[in-house]
Amino acid sequence: MLTEKKVALVTGGSSGIGLAAVNALSDAGVTVYETSRRDIELQNAVHIPADVTDEAAMDRVAKDVLSREGRIDILVCCAGFGISGAVEYTDLAAAKKQLEVNFFGVVNTVKAVLPHMRERRAGRIVVVSSVAGAIAIPFQTYYSVSKAALNAYTAALRNEVRPYGVTVTAVMPGDIATGFTDAREKSPAGDDVYGGRISRSVSRMEADERGGMSPETAGRYIRKMALRRSVPPSSSIGLSYKALVMLTRLLPARLVSRVVYLLYAK
Repeated sequence: MLTEKKVALVTGGSSGIGLAAVNALSDAGVTVYETSRRDIELQNAVHIPADVTDEAAMDRVAKDVLSREGRIDILVCCAGFGISGAVEYTDLAAAKKQLEVNFFGVVNTVKAVLPHMRERRAGRIVVVSSVAGAIAIPFQTYYSVSKAALNAYTAALRNEVRPYGVTVTAVMPGDIATGFTDAREKSPAGDDVYGGRISRSVSRMEADERGGMSPETAGRYIRKMALRRSVPPSSSIGLSYKALVMLTRLLPARLVSRVVYLLYAK
């Protein structure tokens, strides 16, 4: 790990994985600024209230941190939420909101910070995606879409900024026991038409999440990706999820689809 004093900006750091990342970075001696919609005080970070879907607000956040510190070495994009429901019955406004927060929230934040990193020819951007971005989950389609978009965005951005000393990586957590589960916006519309499969799928996923790894484990992994000298384009947290993602790349797509159906759509 790098030992030089660093300055980090974390979005969505008021709870869950984001808060765990804030604490882990602070424990490593990093000066941390956090931005989220909540008006709160954090022990290990300076909180700046802002909404990641507001491009102008995120620009102001970046300028605020730069005016105080003169640099942003690390950007960690954690802000996000989940929706569930059948594609056929999902309100279009809800689907757009999912992408606006999870995907375009990252776009707004990166656009605000990247010019500074490029001019300094140094910086690390960690985008928190999800295993659902690599393995699309039925009845959580738009959440999976938003995370798959982040994976593609991160991979392309990584090569765009490579000549400027800025490195980019996507971290894909699996099931994490956080308030994310209870905050999910669930739509049961059409569950009768789909034979109860919507509610069964979401219940299975929520049980997996509540029994998942601690946010502190995820926070420490994000810290590692933020501070190590080199990073891969993407990585999963934990050996089991690393193996799972690898298998989906090696096994026939038909077989992977069948397994996902049996787990989350039958």
